[in-house]
Amino acid sequence: MNILKNFFLCFVFILSASMFGQEIPPIQTFSPQDYQAEDQNWDISQDKNGITYFANNKGLLLYNSARWELFPTPNQSILRSVKVINERIYTGCYMDFGYWEKDSLGNLKYNSLIKNREIDIKEDEEFWDIIEIDNYILFQSLDRIYIYNVENDSFKIIDSENRINKIFRVDDTIFFQKNKYGLYEIQNGVEHLFITSEELNDNEIINIYRMDRSLLLVTKERGIYSYSDGVLSPWNSTVNEILNGFSIYSSIRLKDGSFLFGTISQGIIQISANGKLILSASQSDGLSNNTVLSLHEGINGNVWLGLDNGINCINIDSAYRVYKDKQGVLGTIYASIKVNDYIYLGTNQGLFYKKVTTKSRFNFVEGTKGQVWSLKYFYGTVFCGHDKGTFIIKDNEAKLIKGEIGTWTLDSIEGRPNSLIQGNYKGLSIIEFKNDQWSYRNKIEGFNISSRYFEFIDANELLVSHEYKGVYKVRIDDGYQKVVDSEKLDIQNGAKSSVKKYQGRVLYSNKEGVYVFDNAESKFKKDEGLSELISGDNYVSGKLIYDDLTNRLWLFSKNSIIFIEPGALSAKPKINTIPIPYYLRNSKVGYENILSLNRNEFLIGTTDGYLIVNIGAIQHDAKSIKIDQVSNNSLYYKSAQLRLDQSPQLANKNNNIVFKYSIVDYSSFSATKYQYRLLGIYDNWSDWSAESEAYFENLPHGDYKFEVKAYSAGVESSNIASYHFSIEKPWYLRPVAIGTYIIVGLLLLIGIQYFNSRYYQLQKQKLIEKKQRELELEQLENQRQLIQFKNQNLQLDIENKNRELGTATMNLVKRNELLNNIKDALSKSKSLDDVRGVIKLINTNLNNTSDWKLFEEAFNNVDKDFMKRIKTLHPTITPNDLRLCAYLRLNLSSKEIAPLLNISHKSVEVKRYRLRKKMGLDHEQSLTDYILEL
Repeated sequence: MNILKNFFLCFVFILSASMFGQEIPPIQTFSPQDYQAEDQNWDISQDKNGITYFANNKGLLLYNSARWELFPTPNQSILRSVKVINERIYTGCYMDFGYWEKDSLGNLKYNSLIKNREIDIKEDEEFWDIIEIDNYILFQSLDRIYIYNVENDSFKIIDSENRINKIFRVDDTIFFQKNKYGLYEIQNGVEHLFITSEELNDNEIINIYRMDRSLLLVTKERGIYSYSDGVLSPWNSTVNEILNGFSIYSSIRLKDGSFLFGTISQGIIQISANGKLILSASQSDGLSNNTVLSLHEGINGNVWLGLDNGINCINIDSAYRVYKDKQGVLGTIYASIKVNDYIYLGTNQGLFYKKVTTKSRFNFVEGTKGQVWSLKYFYGTVFCGHDKGTFIIKDNEAKLIKGEIGTWTLDSIEGRPNSLIQGNYKGLSIIEFKNDQWSYRNKIEGFNISSRYFEFIDANELLVSHEYKGVYKVRIDDGYQKVVDSEKLDIQNGAKSSVKKYQGRVLYSNKEGVYVFDNAESKFKKDEGLSELISGDNYVSGKLIYDDLTNRLWLFSKNSIIFIEPGALSAKPKINTIPIPYYLRNSKVGYENILSLNRNEFLIGTTDGYLIVNIGAIQHDAKSIKIDQVSNNSLYYKSAQLRLDQSPQLANKNNNIVFKYSIVDYSSFSATKYQYRLLGIYDNWSDWSAESEAYFENLPHGDYKFEVKAYSAGVESSNIASYHFSIEKPWYLRPVAIGTYIIVGLLLLIGIQYFNSRYYQLQKQKLIEKKQRELELEQLENQRQLIQFKNQNLQLDIENKNRELGTATMNLVKRNELLNNIKDALSKSKSLDDVRGVIKLINTNLNNTSDWKLFEEAFNNVDKDFMKRIKTLHPTITPNDLRLCAYLRLNLSSKEIAPLLNISHKSVEVKRYRLRKKMGLDHEQSLTDYILEL
């Protein structure tokens, strides 16, 4: 027993070692966080459209490659089984089973087959499997099998006192296993013992398959048995040795006839129909979990794994195989080469190799630790361009050629079979084969620019590309000792650019496009055809690779890998694409590398391993796109789904529309993108986007047609999905509203006319009143002017009176002066008597009070209040004082006043002095000024 155990452990070790780093189909992993449900997934099924359903701990899980949707079980229990039959999705859970159907809105609705029926479900019964045959659907629990007749909607129950482990369909026969009793088959709704428990040796059967005329029974822990003609025996010793030690939980047979087994804690195993191991994968190879609860092969060849923690999809029929460097041993691959039976990989961690025909691990070439830039094969020798210099690889051992440090690449020299030219960190150098070994000869002097890429134009002239400095045309002397001439060409430099010779033409590629060197004119000319493939928004790398084995030129764009090969029947080159976007191929941008394994298979280096692409197996089948769900909402209302089978007319307030659409494509390296438009407002197609839904906000009223198409696996979808809908006019644009507007408008016009008329009448009345007021104002103005004229006339009268007063006063002064003069003259006369008579007459005239009265009357006319004011202020003054005040008021001097009073000048001064005292004036105050100011 110990010997067998040791043999088994040794075998498992050998098996695991042989599978280390194996190339496996691409695996997509989905965690519970991705699909927003619980970890365990017990069963898987798929409908005719490729939509996949999972029985999850939280309910029914749906995935259409664009989005996940969860439909919880009505009783919130774990969903154990799922089976798509026609248009229904049948499920079994705790104490219930039934089916889901899509309604007109595209939602799944559950219908219980237990509810409202007289079926006595056992306590804590769960339904683990569902099988369909003819018009019957069988639901299996651990205690019973419920047979549902779809045609007449009736049930028949097969009861069991012992546990029913599993139920199986083989062709048109139903088998199930009772614990400790054996394997049974159902005939006409009745169970019959098929193989006894003793014959099965109490092995738990996981699945049963037809193999020719035999039945293959897959057991949980003891491999596969064959049952034929009543005899049960081990099927295939090799297979059973492989399966020995594995605990199998799930099993399916694939379309190619191979078997796939899901184990507990050891991942999956695939075995061919003739018993050969095809694939063994576990968590270390990329699975999310090692316990596989369920398996399902989809209609497009993908295999789904329902795990104890997550969901995986394996692209079994994929044109790609993936080598994942999980342990980080290899690192990023920069170069690869196949020589005889060996593959060499140059990485940032050194040089590795292994035999092509084995699945063994890669071996490290001692001494090459560090950055490998290139691998070349010349004259039966492998050369490794390395950060340390150039290595010779012989018998998988490395020998460093001492010389220049840092070798980018190497190339042969036409006419010099024993020499190679190297592109180094600091220019160019020569190595030669001499004395049965390769050795460093010399550095080519006169050119010290880093030479990562170079191509010969002729034997002594070449182009050297530097990413940041540009392209140089370099001419070397015949002895390859020094550069005799070099010039920088007029071409835009750029990161990730390169030069490569293809079909006799030297090509240069950068972000602006691909250029061809014209040697006659010594300049680059743009190749518009090639430039369209990688320039503009499609640019990611200017790396060019020529594969002389297949005569193909490889380019790398943002969305695909492109290879160009000569046309079969014309000179026009044939352009082919491998639709892997740069973020999925995971290559080191600017350092892409491709190795031709044969005419159709190529190895593409990545940052964590490599891909193997079979270009002959790449399918460019156009897939169909469909609209999954349409919903609308508004600012104040919740979202409401719309029927997919109608062209709805939406209320104007519900003018926010959401479309969800998908194309079923589960390929790991296929990046599905969508493009849409909304005819009626956005007639142009949108940009390609990975988003699988479109949202339109605040759409105006009108008729619309939504269209969407997809781009997947390098081709557009086979159809354009569409959806018609319309948005009603707002209430204020409807006929009733428009009629109301017309009526209201007419009423407004009538009202406006009425109010206008009334307004103008009021305006007319106001104008009349205004005119009347203006006339009154004019009359008042005229009266004012008349008064003003009268005042002016009165003022003129006053002025005239003043002039008359002044004139009278002056006349009095002059008359009195004359009389005084006459008096003086007469006083001197000799006839005294005559003279005295004359003098008396003169005195009579001088003292004539009538003159004073005349003067007083004239003075009062001019300044009538003066006399009253001064009498009021100074009641003690005499009439003579008043007379003096009047003369002072006229601003007459004492000399002029004296004749008027018929007194002397000195007497006037005395009168003035007395008047000042009566008035109580200060000595400094002027009497004349005081009287003038009154």
